[in-house]
Amino acid sequence: MNTDTSSLKKIASDVILGKDVKIYDFVNLYGCSIDDNSKIGTFVEIQKGSKIGKNCKISSHTFICEGVAIEDEVFVGHGVTFINDKYPRATNSDGGLQTEADWACVPTKIGKRVSVGSGSTLLCGITVGQNSIIGAGSVVVHDVPENVIVAGNPARILRKIM
Repeated sequence: MNTDTSSLKKIASDVILGKDVKIYDFVNLYGCSIDDNSKIGTFVEIQKGSKIGKNCKISSHTFICEGVAIEDEVFVGHGVTFINDKYPRATNSDGGLQTEADWACVPTKIGKRVSVGSGSTLLCGITVGQNSIIGAGSVVVHDVPENVIVAGNPARILRKIM
């Protein structure tokens, strides 16, 4: 049995890891920070400039792009996708492939104790208020207030959390 698992994870040297972070195999992490006691599941990518708080759980097959800030105690279900570009294009106005100079990253903020259901997509430029729940398969296109449950496409408030 091969006990060297370094080839199963791609963690760049610029990643900042807190204490007791658990990272499963087949991940791609670069330029991000992950705080204490958080868990990162299999087949997760977390890009530069993203921040994961303390005691978070990021489930498998999730994509966290540049500009996403996730506060403490957040659960992110399986296969969740974050978006950071309102008008994505493959090429610039001259027809050449876009570079970082051709677009602006639009940040997204996920508040403390939020739960994001599996298969959800969160568009950029939104804030999800603390203690809210996003139902599985939802497409979040607007800010979500604190202490509510939202679901659907587009996600709408179903009820307040008491």
